[in-house]
Amino acid sequence: MRLTARTGFRLILVVLAVAILAWRLIPHHPAHPASGIRDLSVTSPLNQPGGPPAPAEAYPVYSALYQAPIDEPLVFVADSATDIPQVDGSCLKPSTPQQHQMTDAFVAANRQSHRWQPQFSIPQGYRVIQPSEASRILGCLDTHGKDAARCSADQSIRHVRFLGVPGFDSTHTHALASVIRKCGSFCGGGGIFEVEQSGKTWQRLPATDFTRDCNWMY
Repeated sequence: MRLTARTGFRLILVVLAVAILAWRLIPHHPAHPASGIRDLSVTSPLNQPGGPPAPAEAYPVYSALYQAPIDEPLVFVADSATDIPQVDGSCLKPSTPQQHQMTDAFVAANRQSHRWQPQFSIPQGYRVIQPSEASRILGCLDTHGKDAARCSADQSIRHVRFLGVPGFDSTHTHALASVIRKCGSFCGGGGIFEVEQSGKTWQRLPATDFTRDCNWMY
């Protein structure tokens, strides 16, 4: 049977349509799958409840950071908390054995949340508050203290601070520390930084490639 030109053209269209449909139905996988950014909240969650009290050697680290007075009340949340923003899986970029020690120790120390006690040595004074009180104060900061009956006692507070447990190197003369300052539920900033023991006190070191990406804003 001879096909007319019109019939042949229709058959070609049908074949093409079937081929396109089959191509769409067949799963395709790239030869080199994209690596993607690891979700650290799933693979390495931090601040899980149930940790022991914060270690004694952590208090001098944070006490040293607040020896100079600041123009607002110091308020620390009793439960430790930190964050590691995702930049290629982690903002921390250790390159030396000492930096790897601090990174591993910091992550291990903050897998659980630890309880701070009022054992800091800070000249201007401070408060250690429970998480429920922190939520109330942050709510007052969100509304700029519009609920006077609820917020009047804390009108001078501008930030609530969350401290991470330091991660020390093997000599315990260098460590990673973390402070999150929140000025509301969705306001604030934080950072992970390196500190060094200098004599009997601690000092914050300038950022290097190790910690440079570990500063963030809410």
